[in-house]
Amino acid sequence: MLSQIKVLGSATLVAAASIFATTAASALDFGKPGEKVSLVVGYQPYYTESWSGVVNNGKGFWKNHLPEGSTVEFQVGLQGSVIVNAMTGEKQHIGYMGDMPAIASTFRNLPDRGGTDIRIVAALGTSQQQCNIFLVRNDAPEFKDGKEAVKWMDGKITSAPHGACTDRFAREAFDKAGIKPASYLNQNIEVITTNFRAGKLDAAAIWEPTATKIAKAGLARRAASGIDFGISDGAFMVMLNDLIQQRPDVVKGWLNAELDAQLFVGDLNNADAVAAMAESQTEQIDKEVLHAALYKGPAGSNKITLDFAITDNAKQLIKDATAFLYSLPKKPAAAESVRPEAIMGQFAEEVLKERGLTAPVGKIDAQ
Repeated sequence: MLSQIKVLGSATLVAAASIFATTAASALDFGKPGEKVSLVVGYQPYYTESWSGVVNNGKGFWKNHLPEGSTVEFQVGLQGSVIVNAMTGEKQHIGYMGDMPAIASTFRNLPDRGGTDIRIVAALGTSQQQCNIFLVRNDAPEFKDGKEAVKWMDGKITSAPHGACTDRFAREAFDKAGIKPASYLNQNIEVITTNFRAGKLDAAAIWEPTATKIAKAGLARRAASGIDFGISDGAFMVMLNDLIQQRPDVVKGWLNAELDAQLFVGDLNNADAVAAMAESQTEQIDKEVLHAALYKGPAGSNKITLDFAITDNAKQLIKDATAFLYSLPKKPAAAESVRPEAIMGQFAEEVLKERGLTAPVGKIDAQ
């Protein structure tokens, strides 16, 4: 499956690159309100903070809320950037992804960036230890805390998937610790795993469940997280604006299914079922590892807050992350803040009101 995903990801990138050379295709036709709809959803079973997509896929909650006869195809993306590229090419219509690619996607409507209008419609979750995790090699010193661990990285060989939420965490942690690694490499999760195994890395920033998988395999050990630096991470749902404008009924239907999924994830009685669904939708990750990634950790620490709505906390995260993206040399964000219309939280708010709920809809603390 992983090899197939790589091929699909490469093909998607090539397709997206050809689209970037021109403006986006004409608006897709999603039909009229009330009619059945066919959706393609990009999601990340290899990113714990967006596992509401895994549950929606596994439980089929969407079948209860979309018009009769509708179909949904879930497509795996190893990183959010792959899903963004697919949505820019209008090959996917809804995306589950981390904060950085979600923000970057809202700038794709610019003529020189693909011309596809993508909006943030809901928060999948926020945390300080889902994307923001540092691993160090096994023979590194024992550190009194995460801050000391990051200070040790001064002059060392480090890495992270650049452009992802891990990238912002790593750079901000380096800055707060006042250090400069000898190398800060751009490596994906597979290369980081291989390099820890080969002894070629001193430290890396990585997200769950890969962080737990690497640690439980004995290839590296956990040394710091966003908790040590007060740095938050998050995941968001984005949609094509064509879908939003043509089918507000589908938008609310999908968000009702998303709410069902977040409520399911937040119920600790469902922990084993969530881990089992994640195992069935990934490869080479044991259920025990997947369970630990979402439900285990420093006792009492927040593993994830299931915001659903774009809360003030989620808005602040978007603001901070956008400013960071704008500060980078290649500027994945073309401005210091997203355009106001790029965040469309009203649908999630309506769904909550109709169901008599408030945000956040759940919170998981480490067991």
